[in-house]
Amino acid sequence: MSSPSSSNLPLKAIPGDYGLPFFGAMKDRLDYFYHEGTDEFFRTRMQKYQSTVFRSNMVPGPFMARNPKVVVLLDAISFPILFDTSKVEKKDVFVATYMPSINFTGGYRMCAYLDPSEPKHAIFKGLFLSTLATRHNKFIPLYRMTKFFDSWLLFQLAPLMTLGLPKILNFLEDIVLHTFPLPSLLLKCDYKKFYEVFNEYAKSILDEAESLGIKRDEACHNLVFLVCFNSYGGMKTTLPALIKWVGLAGEELQRRLTEEIRTVVRSEGGVTMAALEKMSLTKSVAWEALRIEPPVPFQYGHAKEDLVIHNHDAAFEIKKGEMICGYQPFATKDPRIFERPEEFVGDRFVGEEGEKLLKYVYWSNGREIDDPTVGNKQCPAKNLVVLLSRVMLVEFFLRYDTFTIEAGTLPLGSTATFTSMSKATSS
Repeated sequence: MSSPSSSNLPLKAIPGDYGLPFFGAMKDRLDYFYHEGTDEFFRTRMQKYQSTVFRSNMVPGPFMARNPKVVVLLDAISFPILFDTSKVEKKDVFVATYMPSINFTGGYRMCAYLDPSEPKHAIFKGLFLSTLATRHNKFIPLYRMTKFFDSWLLFQLAPLMTLGLPKILNFLEDIVLHTFPLPSLLLKCDYKKFYEVFNEYAKSILDEAESLGIKRDEACHNLVFLVCFNSYGGMKTTLPALIKWVGLAGEELQRRLTEEIRTVVRSEGGVTMAALEKMSLTKSVAWEALRIEPPVPFQYGHAKEDLVIHNHDAAFEIKKGEMICGYQPFATKDPRIFERPEEFVGDRFVGEEGEKLLKYVYWSNGREIDDPTVGNKQCPAKNLVVLLSRVMLVEFFLRYDTFTIEAGTLPLGSTATFTSMSKATSS
């Protein structure tokens, strides 16, 4: 990465170390899950090294990951190197330093695990973009099979979770979840049933895939992954987080949303795309929720060549082959970019000056000002996710004036339990 100002920055060695082989990675894993927690794990090291770029081991470590050593990026300036696929390889790093067994996905590597340089990536990404644009409504009934979705996600993402068990059980949990993969065989029958649903009801999409030179079986497994992992998994964290933050923001923001939404809907004669575009506060609130609690907190990539990256204060050299890990909740709360970065500011992105900050919103594996293409790794449903978040707010505040919630956490994501709701007193 380079910019007009970066050439004047001093070149520094990347601080941090990996400790002794095996033992260093194990210590970091225990700190991450049990002694410190995710945010404190990164915060203490950032303070220790006085740098937002440093070396560390990343979970899950032994024996799940072949190599847990990473260069960590925690600021808004260095983070975007992970979007530059000419310099960073995204092969098999979709979730972490490990890749779940392909037995969960019919024996195929899914598009999410392909680097854009691999020929199949462009074909699948193009198919997904076309499918989401023209047939996204056909997938909605499938979300009723959420019990299977949850189990399937759990088995693949267990190495990144902690269940919040009593301390006396931490050792057992660490062995079961973080040391060895959970067997895909336990879900094989249920997965086959779900695969057959897609094979039956997504025939037109599979026909299109075959016309593009993709094996029908491989295309079907990719569609299952797109709906179960990408779409359902993403919205399962996005929508509860949206409600949580709007609920915690309080009555003032909620009444402002109510006034904007109902005024525009009255003037436009209904909830239309034109109406949604006029709701600047509603749009800003959706973006702010994605900024403060992104649904996918980590991004990974291997350096394709020797790189020089920079943060606000210095430049750093990363060698070819080294893995880079960006922790997005810190990058999108960079205090040198955002005022009051730890606060949920509903109107942060309203107006011309507010919209200039969108280039630092990275939840979709890309800048919010960019769009997904066949040549990048940005979420193909990026625009749909923002749209659904806005629609959810609109439909909610057409029915209710205000609400309160009790916030909680899940192994991956957060929860919002309604404690009070006041029905709409005007329309």
